[in-house]
Amino acid sequence: MRFRGVIRSLLFASVMLAGLAQASPDARQVLEASSIADMVAQYPEMMSQGVQDGLRQSGQVPAMVTDSIGFVVRSMVSAATIERQLVADLDAGLSDQQLQAVYDWYQTPVAQKISEAEVAASAPAAWAEVRRQAQALNEQHRGTPRARLFSRFDSASRATESVVDTAIAVQLGLGSALAALSQDSVRHESLRDQLEAQRPALRAMVEQQVYDSYLYTYQDLSLQELQLYLEFLESGAGQEFTRVVTDSLQRSITEPLDSIGARLTGLMNFGRQ
Repeated sequence: MRFRGVIRSLLFASVMLAGLAQASPDARQVLEASSIADMVAQYPEMMSQGVQDGLRQSGQVPAMVTDSIGFVVRSMVSAATIERQLVADLDAGLSDQQLQAVYDWYQTPVAQKISEAEVAASAPAAWAEVRRQAQALNEQHRGTPRARLFSRFDSASRATESVVDTAIAVQLGLGSALAALSQDSVRHESLRDQLEAQRPALRAMVEQQVYDSYLYTYQDLSLQELQLYLEFLESGAGQEFTRVVTDSLQRSITEPLDSIGARLTGLMNFGRQ
C-alpha cells in the first residue's frame, strides 16, 4: 500500500511536469524571443530624433522649439510602457496556438539572423548609412528577384501602411501642439483634412524609404532565407502577430502626442519665468 501511494505521487508529478513542459509560451516570452523588444528599447530616441529631423527640415520651427519638442517626445514615449502594452495586446489578440507558432519561428536560425539585422538597422545611428547606400542598392537590385519580392514583403509586414498612418498621426499631434503654442486658431479637423490630402504623396515617399530600408536590412539574407521570412509573415499566425504588433505600436507612439501641446506650452511658460 505504501508503494502504491508513492507510485501515485510519482505519476501525478510526472503528469504535472509534462504539462508544464508542453505549456504554450506566453505573450511576454514570444515578445522577448522576437526582435520587437530590442527595437522598442530604441523607440524614445528614435521618435525624438525623427521628430527633430523633420522639424529642422521644414525650416519653419525655431531651433529652441525643435529641441524642446524633442525633449518632450523623449520623456513621453516610454519603452517600458510600450512593451507592457504589446504584451497585453498579444495576450488578448493571439491564441495559444498562434503564440506557439510565432515563438517556434523565432527559435529558428533564420529568424534569429533576421532579428539581428532588423535591430541593427532600426537604430538611429544606422539611418545615415541606409540613406548613403540607398542609390547603390537600388541600382544593384533593379529588376532582380529580390526587388520583385518587395511588394509581398511590404504587404505582409504592413510596413508602408503602418508608417504612413503613424506619420500622419504624429504630424497631427505635433501640428496641434504648435498651434496651441502659437495660439493659432487652426482647427484640429482642418489640420487632419490637410494631412489626409497629402496621404498619396506621403505614401509614395514612405514606400521608397521602406524599399531602401528593405534592401539595406536584408542584404545579407539569401533569397531562400527571405522566402522563409515571407512564408512566416504570410501565415495565419504571422499575419495576426504583425497586425497586433503594428496596431499596438502605433497607439503607444501616437497617444502620448495627444497631450504634447499642454506639456510643451507648460515647458515654454516655465522657461519664460
